Parts: sequence; structure tokens; C-alpha cells
Amino acid sequence: MRRILGSMAFALLLVAAASPSAEPLRLAAPNVVEISPRLVTSGQPSAEALAGLKAQGFDAVIYLAPPTVHDAVRDEQLIVTRQGLVFINIPIRFDNPTDSDFEKFASAMNGLGKRRVLVHCQINLRASVMVFLYRAIVLKEEPRVAYESVTGVWSPDGPWRRLIKDELAKYKVAFEPF
Repeated sequence: MRRILGSMAFALLLVAAASPSAEPLRLAAPNVVEISPRLVTSGQPSAEALAGLKAQGFDAVIYLAPPTVHDAVRDEQLIVTRQGLVFINIPIRFDNPTDSDFEKFASAMNGLGKRRVLVHCQINLRASVMVFLYRAIVLKEEPRVAYESVTGVWSPDGPWRRLIKDELAKYKVAFEPF
């Protein structure tokens, strides 16, 4: 019996040694929030981090800032699509997010199905709000729980507060985050 247990332990040790690290690769970007295994939000990843997205299991990127912002990665679309990933840019003006911006975002998310998606902007302000709205309105997740991913990054104000209130009211989602 000892011999069998010893052989099993040795076999398990070999399997563990041959397996890749159990530690998942961590996205190098500011304010990374893993919403689920399929959905991650963040601020702007570096070009190197973007180049490693396929290796981390991502299938798509939705970039919510205009590509002309000062810290945008030059050739982000090319870096992402060269890996065979889907790239979508919805250039939301930070000072004026609109209902149309949310509609485009929701449509893009719906079109990606079950793919693993990174939604990012500059520092995860646009991304956190758009993903919250998508979760609360489209996925029908508990708004209080979905909103925690926003408050972990920032406290929306001004036009973002207005957008949240307007979208929740439009879709009759009973939740008062402010």
C-alpha cells in the first residue's frame, strides 16, 4: 500500500512540475478589475501588455477612449488584431458620455458573445461605468453588486453621474448609487 501511495505522490509531483504555473498572468495596467473570468476592466495597458493579451486568454478588446488622448498606445488596434483578437474602439468623450455611447457599447458586448473581453480606457473610469451599466441593464445583475466594481476605482460625478442616473431610469432599473 505504501508503495502505491508513494508512486501516486511521485506521479502527482511530476504532473505539477510539468504543468504551467498555477498563477494566472496578471494584466499590466492601472486599476485592473476582474469582473469575471470572461470580463476584465482596466486603465490603459502598455504596448507590451497589449501584445501579451492572447497569451492571457483574451479574445477581444474594447477601448473606450478616443485614440487621440495623450496616453493612447500608438498602433493599439494593430497590436491587438495581429494576435487574432477582435478590437473595437468606441471613442467616448470623457466630458460628455451619451446614451448613444452606452448603446454602442452594449451592442459591442452582445456581439462578442462568450469571448473573454478586456474593456479599457485611460484609467478605468469610462470602462468601469459602461461595464456597470451593461451588467445592471443587459445582464440583469444585482446593481448594488455590479456597482462595487465602480466604487473600487472611483466615485462618478458630473456627466458620468448623470449618465448612470439617466440609463438606469430609462431601463427602469431601481438603484440609487449616489
